[in-house]
Amino acid sequence: MAEAYIYDHVRTPRGRGRANGGLHAVPPIELAAQVLRALRDRNEVDTRLVDDVVLGVVTPVGEQGADIARPAALIAGFDESVPGLQLDRFCSSGLEAVNNAAAQVMSGQSKLVIGGGVESMSRVPMGSAGGAWPRDPAVSYATYFAPQGIGADLIATRSGFSREDVDRYAVASHQRATNAWAEGRFSRSVLTVVDALGLPLLGHDELIRSDTTLETLGALNAAFAQMGELGGYDAIALQRYPDVDAVRHVHTAGNSSGIVDGAAGVLVGNKEVGAVLGLKPRARIRSFASVGSEPTIMLTGPAPASLKALRNAGMNAGDIDLFELNEAFASVVLEYMRVLDIPHERINVNGGAIAMGHPLGATGAMLLGTVLDELERTGKGTALVTLCVGIGMGTATIIERL
Repeated sequence: MAEAYIYDHVRTPRGRGRANGGLHAVPPIELAAQVLRALRDRNEVDTRLVDDVVLGVVTPVGEQGADIARPAALIAGFDESVPGLQLDRFCSSGLEAVNNAAAQVMSGQSKLVIGGGVESMSRVPMGSAGGAWPRDPAVSYATYFAPQGIGADLIATRSGFSREDVDRYAVASHQRATNAWAEGRFSRSVLTVVDALGLPLLGHDELIRSDTTLETLGALNAAFAQMGELGGYDAIALQRYPDVDAVRHVHTAGNSSGIVDGAAGVLVGNKEVGAVLGLKPRARIRSFASVGSEPTIMLTGPAPASLKALRNAGMNAGDIDLFELNEAFASVVLEYMRVLDIPHERINVNGGAIAMGHPLGATGAMLLGTVLDELERTGKGTALVTLCVGIGMGTATIIERL
């Protein structure tokens, strides 16, 4: 089996996912195209050598539908021989796209593939795609459907995480992200998005609040209490988990991931194509895995996915220097740290989605790039990237710096 190497990665900043956000004026296809152009130009890639462009998109409708990867490659100026693939595994879509790229290379069927993702949450609202899982009563009943926020609060309830615990984690995320930007840790990989005239629109993550404190977060109301109580979702969760007497609602807008726009791409190839292009590989992909997990609590998939990826690589958690877990909700990370016995200083060391936002289809690729940059900055060797996924799933990828 061939090795899959990471040659480069880039991402856009995360723009506020509202009409007043810095990237709202940019269609998602253009966000993706600017990432593709940057990968091409930074590495002087002859795009005739690119075998595929694989992009994760969680809401693949409207502007983000119709296999956005293919027209994005065309308007980015790639050769017309380059195909495109759009995929969706909810929040892990961007990482799944990179894993798909790696699988193509490892199998020997492709030599150079770009994996990544895009999501313009200000232009294509989350949930626009509908689906039987939340909307068909028969399917919802059979799967004990409850929204993700209920699952996050259920995790906190079952594991004893208090409101102060989740708020304290959120404060640390903002502090770490603020520090990372101040020290220029993202400068190598974050491109400035420009408008149609080439004028800069946004060059930094918009959501970070450096003045976040336990006091400011403590003033926020629980986001999912009314939904759980009046919407009946607490009762559904308690049916599935009769060991719990009541769901304690601790998550707010301040300790949950932010809604943002963004795109990312990772250049993956075999050894031979790197030699042809004169590129030095920055890392190799050791293994990857996806799993299913209980769908009502929904957000506990990262730990079993990580363990599966570790088994695939012949490793254990102690072999990993840095972990990146998407901060969908604070309790998700706290639970992962508890289950795998990971200290806070080894996970999300530059902050995460609570501080910077979660552009659904792109986040996984962003996390992979972030942790690769951090491995290189610190001289560390291995990293594991993972995300929780809707309907109870998890995805994980292990990379090794070269």
